[in-house]
Amino acid sequence: MKLKAVNNNALAELWVLTILCVASLFTPAYASDEATEVSGDLMVFHAGSLAVPFRAVAEAFEKEYPKVRVLREAAGSRACARKISDLDRECDVFGSADYTVIDTLLIPEHAGWNIRFAANEMVIAYTEESRRAGEINGENWHRILLDEKVAYGRSDPNADPCGYRTVLTAKLAAIHYGDPGLAARLQEKDRRHIRPKETDLLALLEVGEIDYVFIYRSVARQHGLMWVELPDEINLKSPAMADFYKKATVEISGQTPGSVITKVGAPMVYGVTIPKSARNPKAALAFLTFLLESDKGMAIMEDNGQPSLVPAFSDSYADIPAPLKKFAVGP
Repeated sequence: MKLKAVNNNALAELWVLTILCVASLFTPAYASDEATEVSGDLMVFHAGSLAVPFRAVAEAFEKEYPKVRVLREAAGSRACARKISDLDRECDVFGSADYTVIDTLLIPEHAGWNIRFAANEMVIAYTEESRRAGEINGENWHRILLDEKVAYGRSDPNADPCGYRTVLTAKLAAIHYGDPGLAARLQEKDRRHIRPKETDLLALLEVGEIDYVFIYRSVARQHGLMWVELPDEINLKSPAMADFYKKATVEISGQTPGSVITKVGAPMVYGVTIPKSARNPKAALAFLTFLLESDKGMAIMEDNGQPSLVPAFSDSYADIPAPLKKFAVGP
């Protein structure tokens, strides 16, 4: 009798195992996307201002997904977009310092949707060695920068959102201070110090070739720089000032040779997407899920001075992959 009981128990265990194996065959793919099943190289293009937080996000992601190797390439956001649209470069995730870069240069041909995820603001960064460092503040900064003995840098408006945001900042300053010629004077000065992206200017600042740089507050904070906080009417930070920001515009190169895009002043909003040509969409989806989770990637972004906007409105909400819809708001 005892032997029979043992055999019955063994048969019961075998029956349970059989049921589990059969059930696993009908389990949806998304339910079995464990960390061990996500693998391969993941190519991430991102804005220069995302270099520090995305490095930290990538390191944390790789610990959770040990079979994935995250490869990152930083450049001006518009330059990154053109690598995808014009050069057919392999890219699985694209993080832009301006969500509208994705809308205007990639959607609908090269990307189908866009998630807005972080904010920032314009500041003027400097070091203790910068000329007139002890005098500059949020009201006299434009007079300091126009001093012939002072040099400042900015990024290229046609390559980098920080570049055209610098122009918008100057134009808003002209309105705010009641000085119509201010924007033109600021743009004409120190043109030799224009670089493809704002982070390219940090080395020039460090060696003293320039004294000041128009840059994002997060970047200044991440690199231990001093900075001038600009009035909300100028810094492109405040949603409450959105109508005032619209008073400034700048023309930059368009999607095709010879065409132009008019950028209108607006609060800073970062965007992220998975290009249609992504080679590793499963890893890309896992990475964006990790990035946009409040206690994971977005906590890292917050720690690096870039406030979360998740969930934010998306014009392309209907086309966002189902697992990511919770990070956006639809019409």
